[in-house]
Amino acid sequence: MENIFWTAFGASLSAAMVTSVGIYVIRRFDQWGRKNTIYFICFAAGVLISVSFLHVVPKAFSMNQSAPFYLFAGYLSLHLFNRFINAFVCDKASDTHYGIGLVPMLGIGFHSLIDGFIYSITFMVSIFTGVLTAIGMVLHEFPEGIITYLLLKRGGFKDKTSLCLAFLAAALTTPVGMLMSYPFISRLDKPLLGALLAFSPGALIYVGATHLLPQAEKEQKKYSLFALLAGILVAVVIVYSKA
Repeated sequence: MENIFWTAFGASLSAAMVTSVGIYVIRRFDQWGRKNTIYFICFAAGVLISVSFLHVVPKAFSMNQSAPFYLFAGYLSLHLFNRFINAFVCDKASDTHYGIGLVPMLGIGFHSLIDGFIYSITFMVSIFTGVLTAIGMVLHEFPEGIITYLLLKRGGFKDKTSLCLAFLAAALTTPVGMLMSYPFISRLDKPLLGALLAFSPGALIYVGATHLLPQAEKEQKKYSLFALLAGILVAVVIVYSKA
């Protein structure tokens, strides 16, 4: 159990580090970051969606007969939360700092906190499931750090304020979420753990299909399709090499 804790915690710290690198890159190398972020987004989407369908969902279904319900609940929950954030942003559009900067930051912060929960859940199921899920999750943290920083800057915040708020919301919340959830998840029985595991890919599929892929379609970069296919290929190779 101790090894599982440190592995999950190490993965969550890696995610926080990658997010921090994303924030640093967009602040230090603005032009390069804007030009290449889409490739990280596409690759992460390929890994997240493929890992969810090919490994995490079947694993959850084998642990809990009601897993399809929890899978749907995971997807729907993030959809409803996103709708709430968008409605809240629109409602506060007259206040530039609040609408464009702070509210999306809170949404990203909540999402990153849930990422921490997912690390606890997947590593508790098995190290392989945790590592496989973490690959896609860690990769999508890089563009998430960039997006958080840019939103705060667009909202009118100064460089240092945007840097600190982006780090707190997008990076630090992931290991905090893992530490908060692990003591409870480590005591769960197999069916309940399976239910939570099914909830996780619902959230991951939502992130990949609703946030990452539409961004790729919008930008239409020359090699973005190859980045997406590379992410899918990496996931397929890892999943079936284990089998």
